[in-house]
Amino acid sequence: MSGSDKVIAVENLRHTYDGKKFALDGVTFDVKKGEVFGLLGKNGAGKTTLIKALTTLISPTSGDLSIMGMDPRHEGRAIRKRIGVVQQGESFDFATVEGNFDIYGVLWGVPKDVRLKRREALIGSYGLQDVRKSRAFDLSGGQKRRVQVAREMMHDMDILFLDEPTTGLDVIMRRELLDSVREQARGGLTVVFTTHNLEEADYLCDRVAVVDEGKFLAMDTVENLKRLYGGKKTVEVTLAGSDGGTFFETLKTKLDGTEIKVDGPSALILTDDPRGALKQVVELAQAAGVQMDWLNIRKNTLEDVFIGSVTKKEGE
Repeated sequence: MSGSDKVIAVENLRHTYDGKKFALDGVTFDVKKGEVFGLLGKNGAGKTTLIKALTTLISPTSGDLSIMGMDPRHEGRAIRKRIGVVQQGESFDFATVEGNFDIYGVLWGVPKDVRLKRREALIGSYGLQDVRKSRAFDLSGGQKRRVQVAREMMHDMDILFLDEPTTGLDVIMRRELLDSVREQARGGLTVVFTTHNLEEADYLCDRVAVVDEGKFLAMDTVENLKRLYGGKKTVEVTLAGSDGGTFFETLKTKLDGTEIKVDGPSALILTDDPRGALKQVVELAQAAGVQMDWLNIRKNTLEDVFIGSVTKKEGE
């Protein structure tokens, strides 16, 4: 990636809130113009802290970062004029839905004719026609989230930061929002997108960083991350009428060195030898008198990359 392509450059970024534990611990990455860059990790992994540093809301403890060639610690006002931010928390006034769009347009200095045109287009595309006259405070959680994301589109920007923007949205609206973001990225908008939803990251992002405890465990294109484990496949197991605790603990001893993620009666087994793992599952189930509802071998997904990355870190 050439220097002229970079709109975000981060080098060895660290941040601590209490002087003891680092919420960010040596993060390094670049983002190029028009890229959708995903931060994938569970709650508390450090994703929101990174967004706050990139959007000038906090000053990191150490490290270097540049947003469109500017330092957020010294040129915050200039940066804020060129970015959009949708945070996790709600931020509404007492205005109606369409009033929220108008206020945002005025604050950003959007000309009236452009403002009205954008407002109507966004209200339509985000399915807000039926609530346009309602106060934002009175909306459901999903409706509020739609307003919060849509109104950010009222102004022109170079980079859009989305911190888990699909929280509270139904399946259809979630997909429509992701499609809208992807379309704007094709037009040159750079997007930094945080999520703990593996399917969303797989669908939307050009590159993904797997984040845990303030560190990047893996970072690459989605397809390259999927190839990270070479010929590994995933064996899916779901037991009938059992929580799986004892069964899967015993299975782990028989499949030493294999990565297994257990969730109640189900487990995902990431392995180089899927047929061998399948045989061990069947033999153990027969010996233990355990019935299975589901047993399958599938190709690895982004979820497998995430499981593998976190499991590898825990084993170090």
